[in-house]
Amino acid sequence: MSSHSAREGDAPDHVLIVTGGVGAGHDGAAAELRARLERAGLRAEVRDFLDAVPWFCRLVLCKGYTGSVRYAPALFEWVFQGVERGTWVNRVVDGMCRVAQRRVGRWAEGFPVVVSTYPLASQSLGQLRRTGRLDATVVTYLTDPAVHRLWVHSDVDHHVTVTEATAAMGTREFGVPMRAVGGLVSPTFEQEHTAAQRIATRRAVGLPVDRRVALLVAGSEGMGEVVPTVDAIVASGVADVLVLCGRNEQLRRQLSGRDRVVALGWRSDVATLMAASDVLVHNAGGLSLTEALTAGLPAVTFRPIPAHGRANAELLARAGLVPWPQDDAELAAAIVSQCEAGRQDRRVVLRDQDAGLLVRSLLDRDESLLSSAEQTPAYKPARNPVMLATGHSSQARPTALKLTAFNPRRGHRTRSSRIS
Repeated sequence: MSSHSAREGDAPDHVLIVTGGVGAGHDGAAAELRARLERAGLRAEVRDFLDAVPWFCRLVLCKGYTGSVRYAPALFEWVFQGVERGTWVNRVVDGMCRVAQRRVGRWAEGFPVVVSTYPLASQSLGQLRRTGRLDATVVTYLTDPAVHRLWVHSDVDHHVTVTEATAAMGTREFGVPMRAVGGLVSPTFEQEHTAAQRIATRRAVGLPVDRRVALLVAGSEGMGEVVPTVDAIVASGVADVLVLCGRNEQLRRQLSGRDRVVALGWRSDVATLMAASDVLVHNAGGLSLTEALTAGLPAVTFRPIPAHGRANAELLARAGLVPWPQDDAELAAAIVSQCEAGRQDRRVVLRDQDAGLLVRSLLDRDESLLSSAEQTPAYKPARNPVMLATGHSSQARPTALKLTAFNPRRGHRTRSSRIS
């Protein structure tokens, strides 16, 4: 089941990306990575980890996630904590990942580089590496701000993150070096918008042009305590609310027609809507939060969903990136404070020179990426960066890259007794 091993000096031109079709965040990062790699002249293929497990496991992972968050949040928190503590729940998840090994291993055949944007996929890939059945370079791209146990496997070559705070947490808590490389979101979130464009967007969706607008997102499924959050913002009078309900049509209908509220379904123009808003209010810390950080839109966490949602909220608040108010009054104060602070410097943009870091972590196994975040500053420009974001560089070709295939019997490996 082992994959083809590139010879020293070879330049790989194809990458396998393994995502997980749970929510939209993992898929969004995978799609954007594929687009950037293809613009750099590489071939990329995306696979869904859910296709590697039996149907009943797929049902549990997909429907179980949305169902428990909506109707049994305490159960979801209990499962999450069981995995984090390494109880029998973690062993069940580990077994599921082992079942997926056979198909994931077949997918990886012939690929010199495999990237995971989904934690269970990272576990299966790490298991394959540990047993010597996979010699591709394996990279985990963490889409969560907080690092939890399933994101980490000591047999994965590189763990890369959106923010420096996430990288520092992973290195500190799990003993595995991590590196911040920026957000894998569309370059449209980096674009500047004029005042006239923002006004036009507001008018198009029915928002006032002279009052604050809070953009409220709750993931692709519109989960969590959305209605109480909308009520709290409207009652405070500090802002009108633009709600992205995702695929939750019931939520959209429930909020439609309310005073000072605009409720929208699934949208493909989120970058434009963020540009027209003054602050983001979120409850999970996933893709929308990364998009806001990339766009420089100030954000507030409120009533986070259980488990990883609360973990993300705590990490973001401690890092000083996003405040986490605890009640309605604090929410109103945080919205005002964030709006007055205005648009922030783009702290997690995967800029041209920073894109070189990501490519090197995928294709070059640069030893500097194995050092801790404290030892090596994030966003250090590569000497010959591959311009994934724009493709403007004459060196944005796979021939500028070099892959040293990983051999399980040699090479650097950081292990920790706290992880698989």
